[in-house]
Amino acid sequence: MSDVPIAAPEMGEREIERVREVMTSGRLADGPEVRAFEDEFAAFCGTDYALATSNGTTALHAALEAVGVGEGDKVVTTPFSFVASANAIRLAGAEPVFADIDPDTFNLDPTAVEEAIRREDDVAAVVPVHLYGLPAEMDRLLDVADDYDLAVVEDAAQAHGAAFDGRTVGSFGDAACFSMYPTKNMTTGEGGMITTDREDVAERAASFVNHGRPPEGGYEHVRVGHNFRMTSMAAAIGRVQLDRLPDYNEARRSNAAALTDALADADVVTPTEPDDRRHVYHQYTIRTDDRDGLADHLDDEGVGTGVYYPTPIHEQPAYDGVSHTAPVAERTAEQALSLPVHPNVSEEDLRTITAAIHEYER
Repeated sequence: MSDVPIAAPEMGEREIERVREVMTSGRLADGPEVRAFEDEFAAFCGTDYALATSNGTTALHAALEAVGVGEGDKVVTTPFSFVASANAIRLAGAEPVFADIDPDTFNLDPTAVEEAIRREDDVAAVVPVHLYGLPAEMDRLLDVADDYDLAVVEDAAQAHGAAFDGRTVGSFGDAACFSMYPTKNMTTGEGGMITTDREDVAERAASFVNHGRPPEGGYEHVRVGHNFRMTSMAAAIGRVQLDRLPDYNEARRSNAAALTDALADADVVTPTEPDDRRHVYHQYTIRTDDRDGLADHLDDEGVGTGVYYPTPIHEQPAYDGVSHTAPVAERTAEQALSLPVHPNVSEEDLRTITAAIHEYER
């Protein structure tokens, strides 16, 4: 294991105690603890509703179903993301269309999105990804979606607490989705969350994740659904983690600022943070033409790194032949390298990381 790992999930006594309380209560599956977590997460995002799910992928799948995406539809999204962003579209019965990214923010380029919409028939929705914790350009993307009467589902899996123009991500689209995987800015172990201001979307999503039951439950099934529910134990962890999230994010931002300052004269491109956005640095991702060489050197120096993502989704075997125009994403996939930025990175760790990069360049 690296001396400075790329990720270090943090669980404390509060999480352990809350799980113990749930275990002794006997209410282990979906129940009041999950409802409380949903209410608190909705309040955090500034939305009317939040629906907990078993993971981020099931959140995306359920949200797409809830906004009406289905067989014969196409959905524009980014090829530079974890594959779940596209898999959820396929699982909902639709087909992804990949538009290119902005080279500075790594997020969907609104101009490329509009070009894809004009090029393709039957586009029903757009799924922007707030990659690495930086919000996508939501004002322009929402304008494009409005012009073409498309649904918007935010993939906020990496962006808990990020903001665009002072407004928290997860509150822009018809729905938004978060992941609670262990390496995310907050975790439930495994888990996901859908946020929305639309009552109809909330009702359909809640039904879909619970075997197609109506809001009142019981054994009437009004639609075909899945068992995508979150457990009460996961929700108990999530409620504590949500309380810790602002401090976690501030630590990530502080570490990112220190890295950017120390690497100002290095031969790498450090992350950007436009004035209208608040980055929460799920990943601190630099660009370098010697990505593999630098990664090997950092590993030798005890510094963990990550390559997110080495292969654009449209170049994955499962998506061979899917429509795309993405030269920027293809180039970025060869250059991107993520450095440790999580809350457990110390000042000494930061010096180790930056000294190793400067040493490699000498």
